[in-house]
Amino acid sequence: MPLIEIKNLSKKFDDFIAVDNVSLEINEGEIFGLLGAERRGKTTTLSILATLLPPTSGNAVINGYDVAKHPTRVRRSIGLFFKTRARTIF
Repeated sequence: MPLIEIKNLSKKFDDFIAVDNVSLEINEGEIFGLLGAERRGKTTTLSILATLLPPTSGNAVINGYDVAKHPTRVRRSIGLFFKTRARTIF
């Protein structure tokens, strides 16, 4: 069973399509990077996987838990760190 399984995942904001029909599997032991130019859906996809945004269509399963149906179980099973801008204090 994949650790992350995404099938036909999409997210729309009004008329803007942020994520368009993404499908992928990430298995245990694999190293995966999500790269792309600005405004191409990387953060939106991660936000859906972290249960911070609901998908418009499709589904995602993390560690056997559907992100839309079992968000609390998903959150308990993952560790997530968002990069923030560092402030320099003189």
